[in-house]
Amino acid sequence: MTAAVATVDTALARRGALIAFRAQLLRDMHVLRKTSKVFLLRTVMQPALTVFVFTYVFPKIGQGIGGGRGADEFSTLLVPGVMATACIFQGIQAVALPLVQEFGYTREIDDRVLAPLPVWAVGLEKLIAGALQGVLAALVVFPLGAVIPATPVHLAIHWPLVLTIIPLATLLGAALGLAIGTTVEPRQVPLVFSVIVIPMTFLGAVYYPWDRLGPISWLKWAVLINPLMYMSEGFRAALTKGIPHMSLPYIYAAMLSYTALLAWAGIRGFRKRVVQ
Repeated sequence: MTAAVATVDTALARRGALIAFRAQLLRDMHVLRKTSKVFLLRTVMQPALTVFVFTYVFPKIGQGIGGGRGADEFSTLLVPGVMATACIFQGIQAVALPLVQEFGYTREIDDRVLAPLPVWAVGLEKLIAGALQGVLAALVVFPLGAVIPATPVHLAIHWPLVLTIIPLATLLGAALGLAIGTTVEPRQVPLVFSVIVIPMTFLGAVYYPWDRLGPISWLKWAVLINPLMYMSEGFRAALTKGIPHMSLPYIYAAMLSYTALLAWAGIRGFRKRVVQ
């Protein structure tokens, strides 16, 4: 009898946790809908300016781009890189920065952890919500690459890759945001962009394929530590044809490994920050 009651109690507790998890996720999506203009602005601004300057302004003024390989090819290889950076920026803006604020002096995070959920599940919900926003960001940014460039963009969409790379990239971006948000103090926020985001962007194969770093062999191997590099190469494999990219097994293995490692570090850090 006691065992049966315990089983029922466990099932009810799990059901309650799932309902609470879903409620928190819906709350975040409702907030996103209410702040959709801010979301679009923060999502579009950086990718739009990058594509506009490199693929519209430069060709119009006769500024050479693409290392002599042609403006058309540069415009084509830049689109996947811009989508990858959108996932990274979204992870930081949607997960890391709000967490830094919630863990600040006001301790707004305490309201969330009062839900009938394990603390780690609250952190996981943050990650999932950030990944969903990353998917929306990728879908918003993608058309910019086809509309803005002054030179033709030759994309070749490989749907099996697109449908796996986008979720992986957005989960990786959100996991990175969770890891940063549970580590950084409010006064250290400027360092996130100067020490983490900017180096990741310029050394993340956004503006060039990884394969073409061959002449700088030390750099070619050093950038392998950068998760954005695998995201850029993954989008390049999914959206282009004829432009070199890293082998797909390496891309998937690296993205899965980084996602698991950063998610573990982020959730672990989340639990520590909540109970301190």
